[in-house]
Amino acid sequence: MTPSLPLLAVAALVTGLLGAPGREVSPVGDVVEHVAGHASGTYWTPQRMARAVPIGLLGGLQKITTAGPGAPSVLPSVARAALPPAAEAVLAPAQAARRSTATTGTTRTTGATRTRQAAAMPPATTSGTRWGAGGSVTRTTGRVFLTLNGVDFSCSASAVHGANRDLVVTAGHCVKDGAGDWAENWTFVPGYDEGRQPYGAFPARRMFVAGPWSRSGNDDYDVGMVAVDDRDGRHLTDLVGGQPIAFDPPRSRRTYGFGFPADPPYDGERLLYCAGVPHGDPQGQTRDQGLRCNLTAGASGGPWLSGFDPVSGRGTLTSVSSFKYSNDHRTMYGPYFGSAVRDLYRTAERA
Repeated sequence: MTPSLPLLAVAALVTGLLGAPGREVSPVGDVVEHVAGHASGTYWTPQRMARAVPIGLLGGLQKITTAGPGAPSVLPSVARAALPPAAEAVLAPAQAARRSTATTGTTRTTGATRTRQAAAMPPATTSGTRWGAGGSVTRTTGRVFLTLNGVDFSCSASAVHGANRDLVVTAGHCVKDGAGDWAENWTFVPGYDEGRQPYGAFPARRMFVAGPWSRSGNDDYDVGMVAVDDRDGRHLTDLVGGQPIAFDPPRSRRTYGFGFPADPPYDGERLLYCAGVPHGDPQGQTRDQGLRCNLTAGASGGPWLSGFDPVSGRGTLTSVSSFKYSNDHRTMYGPYFGSAVRDLYRTAERA
């Protein structure tokens, strides 16, 4: 397995064909599938969720490595030291509005109104801000809880549109430990917010990764897709909606990356985001794109949305949070959604 953090672009939308009822799904391309074992309905208690370890940040030679089987449970302080560049970055928009109004004054009504309106819009460039603008992204993004080698972990993920209406996209390392084990007790909690689970929890029924990830942990393919159980007969995207997904997208388009970082200074309880224009991998080791982003472990698998509308909270899924280099803690990398990810999607959405 490549020593990576599994931590933690628009093309035509792809819609696959729904398989006939009861028919086994035939993988499209190089896709590896796993039938998930169901977690006990009482496994993920609030206490167990609170104790789950965020996947990532262990020191590696060139990249920050994942906390996989056999890895020490203590995370290095150097990885935790990456803080937002300014205190304003961790404020919710409403808090930012209050601060802005207080510092600029309200002597002139029109000036104060403009200040409040400007502050209410979430920043279009940020490396770590709490998302407080609402919209679809607050429902479709959620936390993932899983067990690997007997250790409970947390990641992030997104509900996406698919033929089965039950599809979740996350990082490959949040589904399978590269060439190692598949995750157990895998559960998606959309709309998670400070312990609240407004739509309930959705356990995995079938899990999918690309062949190169399953065989060698190749970072270019660090994408996992999971078909989840319905809830009382209602499908996931019928309840929370889903973001569209695209493949072979143009590079260097403004992107918003969301997730639930759980390593300090964050605690995994709130949805945060980064936004900016991604760039290529300067190390030349992957085809991934890098986004300036201070989110920490636990943000793994969170959605990267291009063409994002902050008002509606909708965009197009074009990557997920994957890893950081150990010599650059302020840049998050995400895999490019090319033909291999398209094949992965076409298989998973019919499961």
